[in-house]
Order: sequence, then structure tokens, then C-alpha cells
Amino acid sequence: MSYRGACEQFLESYDVSIGDTIMITKKDVKYRGMLLDRAGDIDNRHLVLKLDNGYNVGVDITDARVELVEKGEKPKIELPSLDMEEDPKKRDISIISTGGTVASIIDYKTGAVHPAFTADDLLRANPELMQEANVKGEAILNILSENMKPEYWVKAARSIADEINQGAYGVVLAHGTDTMHYTAAALSFILDTPVPVVLTGAQRSSDRPSSDAFLNLMASVTAAKSDLAEVTVCMHGTMNDSYSYLHRGTKVRKMHTSRRDTFRSINTQPLAQIQNGRMEILDKTAWYRERSENEVNLQDSLEPDVAFIKSYPGIGPEILDYHVDKGFKGIVVEGTGLGHCPEELIPSLERATDSGIPLVMTSQCLYGRVNMNVYSTGRKLLSAGMIPALDMLPETAYVKLIWTLGQTDKLEEVKKIMQTNLKGEIQEKTSQKYFLI
Repeated sequence: MSYRGACEQFLESYDVSIGDTIMITKKDVKYRGMLLDRAGDIDNRHLVLKLDNGYNVGVDITDARVELVEKGEKPKIELPSLDMEEDPKKRDISIISTGGTVASIIDYKTGAVHPAFTADDLLRANPELMQEANVKGEAILNILSENMKPEYWVKAARSIADEINQGAYGVVLAHGTDTMHYTAAALSFILDTPVPVVLTGAQRSSDRPSSDAFLNLMASVTAAKSDLAEVTVCMHGTMNDSYSYLHRGTKVRKMHTSRRDTFRSINTQPLAQIQNGRMEILDKTAWYRERSENEVNLQDSLEPDVAFIKSYPGIGPEILDYHVDKGFKGIVVEGTGLGHCPEELIPSLERATDSGIPLVMTSQCLYGRVNMNVYSTGRKLLSAGMIPALDMLPETAYVKLIWTLGQTDKLEEVKKIMQTNLKGEIQEKTSQKYFLI
């Protein structure tokens, strides 16, 4: 990214540019180094220098004096050539990127980081992948995961289907971690896949010694070569690099802002553990979808106008009325406890039901399941038209309603689909042993 605002004016006035060697003097302190490009979201008061000792430093340019020492060329990352020869003995695995940075190429001369968004970049950063499979792929998006949208779920699903139809033995989707569980749930409902589809990412970028990118990628390729043909999430199983877990796409959630083992299976255990290139199914009695020769099937009609509302002390009915008035087609409520919200909301909930808007109740508790027959409030909410989401995660219920309304707008059919286990999102019983302590 280029410098903006005050920095742009500063560079122009002193006739300096990226790659020049400059001297910055602040009172009696001098900084001499090569002027580097900087992140586009940094403030406009700082310049970044590569010092002679190899370290990068950001210098506040307020009240600073600058002298041009020597003109230079803007540094470029020289990516090594990639000589890939397909090995007929290895499986063909496709890697599709949506922009989540799970690997980076680092230029140690400048400290610059080149995000790895293509399969070639990933192989340069992780050449060990070529020992595991014939890897190819493409970047379909270049976004931060918080900017994910339902329309991008469809784009990703269609790209995955194309790779499968072209012979991919399995597909890995590189994705930012913040909304990965939403995308995993969406792809689970959209795709009927005969091969593994594995989502992975990184909590820490590859320019950090503690990066989890390498293990996550390697384990994901192992999962993509397996016979477990579902949409899954593959991430660290512990804080160290001992093994990875493979989670079902409809039962997984990001549970910590920064831990490497942030992804956890909720109300169930992970499907598998991956260590040293070997995958072990953890519950051999459990049902899971196996690899087949079937064709990939897409059901990618979505209705994105679904509201996701959290119940909280003091919430008023105007929030519901707003979404009804704005023409939203469905509402998911993340309620308290067994599936509750204030009785004050009931008239607005009844209005939504009378308008043909399906209402789905989930729980903020995450663990356990919704049971709206225990207390009087729950029974009143049922009478108002609330559909209990059983043990579905709130995010999964939200995604499933978006998908369901893309298939039908008939209220009774929506209710039936939402309470039918399609992709492992609903369990008949909820065991206490999976509660996260």
C-alpha cells in the first residue's frame, strides 16, 4: 500500500521514495535506513525503516528532519521459480483460497511479507506439501473473513464443485478463522460432496515463529486424501504442534480470540485426529459420510435477508418490528438458557409469524439443547411460532435458515427442514461428557 495523507506530502516535499536510504533526525536521535512500504492501515505520522542491523523500525515523523542519503530502487520480493511435476502415484488435491492468509513468503532483506494466496505461493512457503500430493488451485477471493457474505459461500461452493468435477481427489479451502465456522456450515448444506472438503486457516501468520499455518495445511491435505467425504474444519488440536483435529462443519465453532486450538466441536467430539500424516477416526461407531463415486450436487439457492438477534436484558420489541418492517424473510434468536427471551417480545414475534416469517430459537449457552416446554415463557414462545433449534449452534441455525429459505418459503416446510438433521447439525441426544471446561 502507498503512503497517504501527511506521509505522501512528506515524501513528495523531500523527494524520497520507497527503497531510498534516508536519515531521520528527532532531537538528538538519528535513524538511518532504507525506507520501506508500510501497512495501509497504519496512521499517517510514521515511516518504516530497514536499519543496517536488519531490524525494521517505525519512526514518528512529527517534528522530524529528513535527509536523503542515497537513492534506491523499491524492493521487490523475488519469488523462486516453481518446478512442479505431477507424480502419478500421488493424489490430486485442489487448494482454493478466499483470502485468509495461511502462509506468507518473507523477504528477509527487507522484512516485507508477501501473502500466499495461490497454490504456487503455498507450495513455495510449504514445499513439503508436494511430498503429500499433486497440489493445484486458485484464489477466488481476496477478503478478510469478517467481510464474508452469503454470495461468497455460493462462489466458493461452485469453485469447489468445479474442482471435484475436474478430478480433484479432495479440496482444501483456505479461509480466515473469524467466520470459518459460518462458511463450513454453509458449504455443508450447499454441497453434497463425494470427496472431502476441508477448511483451514491460521491463527498466527507464517512470519511468526509460533505460526500454526504449516501444520494446519499439512493436516488438511491428509484429511483431503481420506475417505471422510464431508465438509470439515481442520485446525490445531492443542496449543503446541502435536496434532490436529478434524471437526464436522456444522458442529464446530471458534472459541478463543488467539489460541491455536481455538476451534472446538460443540456437543460432540471431533471426527478425527491427524498426526504425522496419519488420520484416526475418533468414534468408529459414529455416522459419517464416506467417499463415493457419486457426482457432486449443489443446492446453492440462498435467502440472505435473515436476521440474527441476540436476546439480552432490556431488549425491546422494536428490534423485531424493525426487521419485520424492513422485509426480512427469517429471524434467528439467540435466546437465554433453554430458549427464552422476554415476554415483552411475544406480540412482535406473533406479528412476524402472522407475516409468514419463520422464527428460530437457539441458545447462547452453546452446550446442551433448546427445550421450550420446561418453563411457561418457553411454551408461550412456542405458541407465538418459535421453532426450537434443538442442539444446533446459533451460527449453524442462522446459516441453515438462509439455506432453507432458498429452498422454500412455506412456513411448515421451513419448520420441518429446520428440525430435520441433514448434515450432522442435530443430534438425537446431547451428552454431558462433551461440555468444555
